[in-house]
Amino acid sequence: MIQSRSAGSHTRASGSGMGVRGLVGFGGLLCSLVMVSCGPRGAGDLVVWNTMRPEGRAILDSLLTEFGRMHGVSCAQVYYEPEELRSNYQIATLGGSGPDLVYGPGDQVGPFSEMELVAPLEQLLSREVVDAFLPEGLVWRRGHLYQLSDQIGNHLHLVYNRALVPQPPRDTDEMIQIARDFTRDEDGDGRMDYYGMAWNFEEPFFFVPFLGGFGGWVMDDEARPTLDTPATVAAFRFMYDLKFTHRILPPESDYDTADALFKEGRAAMIINGPWSWASYLNMGIDMGLALIPKVSATGLWATPMVSTQGYSVNVHLHGERLRMVLNLLTYLTSRDAQLVYARAMKTIPSRLDCMDDPAIADDEMIQLSMEQARVGKPMPVDPELRAIWDTLRPNYQSVLNGTKTPEQAAQDAQRAAEKAIEEMNR
Repeated sequence: MIQSRSAGSHTRASGSGMGVRGLVGFGGLLCSLVMVSCGPRGAGDLVVWNTMRPEGRAILDSLLTEFGRMHGVSCAQVYYEPEELRSNYQIATLGGSGPDLVYGPGDQVGPFSEMELVAPLEQLLSREVVDAFLPEGLVWRRGHLYQLSDQIGNHLHLVYNRALVPQPPRDTDEMIQIARDFTRDEDGDGRMDYYGMAWNFEEPFFFVPFLGGFGGWVMDDEARPTLDTPATVAAFRFMYDLKFTHRILPPESDYDTADALFKEGRAAMIINGPWSWASYLNMGIDMGLALIPKVSATGLWATPMVSTQGYSVNVHLHGERLRMVLNLLTYLTSRDAQLVYARAMKTIPSRLDCMDDPAIADDEMIQLSMEQARVGKPMPVDPELRAIWDTLRPNYQSVLNGTKTPEQAAQDAQRAAEKAIEEMNR
C-alpha cells in the first residue's frame, strides 16, 4: 500500500493496433530501415524518450543538464505521445537502436518485456537501490524487474473549480445534481455554454473508474477479458445517461475539449490526472481535488487505474555505456529528483525516503491523491490489456453514439477481445 503519514499511476490509454508477437515478426523486416532512420547513438550522448507533459519535460531538461555537467556527457530527451512512443520504441529497438532510457506508464512493460526490448534491472541494480522504493514503485513481470519509477499514480481524480463548486460531490447522485445546476445555455441559442462536467468521455481509460464502481473490471487474474458482465452493461448505461438523459456533458468531449472548457471556467468539474494539475495551478484556477465519487447505485467507490510512471533500460546496452545509463537512471529516480517533481506537479514519489518529507506529508493535494490511489486498482501490465483497450474502445463509443445497446456492446467487446488475444498469442 502507498503509505501516507496518517496511515503509517496523457494518460491516454489506447492500443497500438498490432499484436505483440505480430510486431516481433514485422520488426524483422524493418531492421535496416530503423538503423538508417534512427542513426547511431553517439559515444557520449545519452537519450531519454518520454511521454511527459510540458511541465514535466521542463524538469527533466534541468535534471539532464545537471547530470551531464556532473559527468561530462551530453544528455537529450525526445517526447512522443504514448502510442507513438510504444510503436517507435518497438520498431527502433527491434532494429538494434532506440534510446538509452524509455519513460512511460507501467503498462508498457508488458509488450516491451514480452518482446525482450527492455533489460531486467534486478541483474543490474544493487539490492540497496531496489529496496529504497515502495513496492508499488517497482514494475515486475514474470520474476524480473523492468521499470524503476519516479512516481506512483498516473490515476484519475475529480478536479473541481472552487469558485464554481464550493463542496465536491460525495456520490454520483450529488455529482449529477451539481452538474445539472451549472449546465446552462447563457445566450439562448439552444446550445449549452456552460457544463457541469467535462472529461475525455470517449476514451475507455476514463470509463474504467465507473466500471469498477459498478463492480466490474477489464480482466481477471489470468489476463482474460471480463467485459460481458452485468457490471459493464450497467456502467455503459450510466455513461449513456450522463450524456443523453442528464445532458451535463458536452456532446463531443475529447481530452483537449474538456481541458479547454475547464481552463476557461466553462466546466465546473473535470476528471483528469496529475499530469494536468500544474497547468491548472499555473493559470491561477482555484483548483480543488476530490475522490471520483462513489457510485450511488452500488455504494462502491469509483476505481481509477493506478500505475507507475518510470524508466526502463534499452536491452542493447553494454559496457561503459550501460554503466553510465544506470547512473543516470538512479539519478533521475533519486530522492532529490522525485521531490522536485512532487513540489512542482503534486506527484506521489515512489521512494520510501520521500514519504516523511514536509513537501509530501504536509501537502493536501498529494495526500488526497494517495487516498484516491488506495481506492483505485492497479493497472495490469499484461500485454493482453492492449487488446482489451482496442476492442473496448469502439464498442464503448458505439454506446455513446447510440448505435449499440449496452448489452450488445458488452457482448461484442468480450468476443472481440478474446479473438484479439488469441491472435496476439499465436
